[in-house]
Amino acid sequence: MVRLMYIFSLILFTSSNPLITSKKIEKKTIANNAKKNVSPIEEMYHQMHLDSILKFEAFEQALQGRNLLSLDNKDTITVIDFSLPSTEKRLYVLDLKNKKLLFHSLVSHGRNSGQKFATSFSNRTNSYQSSLGFYETEATYQGGNGYSLVLNGLEAGINDRAKSRAVVMHGADYCSEKIISATGRLGRSYGCPALPRELNKPIINTIKNGTLLYIYANDKKYAAQSHILNVDRSLLAQKDIDDNNHERLN
Repeated sequence: MVRLMYIFSLILFTSSNPLITSKKIEKKTIANNAKKNVSPIEEMYHQMHLDSILKFEAFEQALQGRNLLSLDNKDTITVIDFSLPSTEKRLYVLDLKNKKLLFHSLVSHGRNSGQKFATSFSNRTNSYQSSLGFYETEATYQGGNGYSLVLNGLEAGINDRAKSRAVVMHGADYCSEKIISATGRLGRSYGCPALPRELNKPIINTIKNGTLLYIYANDKKYAAQSHILNVDRSLLAQKDIDDNNHERLN
């Protein structure tokens, strides 16, 4: 009788313990994904619960660049989705190591890129347009727009003039819910990805010094020109993701 009561108690504990249940579900999901030939990027996307938050294509392209490029910090990446209107939160800071969404924020585009939507992009000086593609974050400084982050454009002819154009990440009063309520859209920058004042410093301090920033827009011209997106996928170093997943299971 005592043995039966012990077994019954063990079953109740196991079924009611969220940690054990969570681990079982994660292992089962990974096993099911393996059977369905789900890629490591798809697996990570689902594990981070990004399905209803961030477009998979934007995430996939960002991870493709992250796996290909040489970066000081590959654990943290930032994605900006300019296919969304400026009234929506379209900046995502992702912790890939711990599989967490750290920040989800409004972000402004360049004044000549469009009104509510960013539809035109340029690498030209004085274009006042945003530039798509892959960037590496560098150092911070105090400038005319306050605490700011230097961005190094990594794609020749697409965004490599970011520094000479002074395209940086900074805070702005025109990037706020208040402005959206008053005008129906965010205010616009001279090409910089401008953030709400209250999130500017914490976001910059999280992504500074060698992390990846990817600005996406579902733009056919950019997709055709980008050497990073057009690299043979078989050459991509996806081993990092496989290794990370393996470590979490053991």
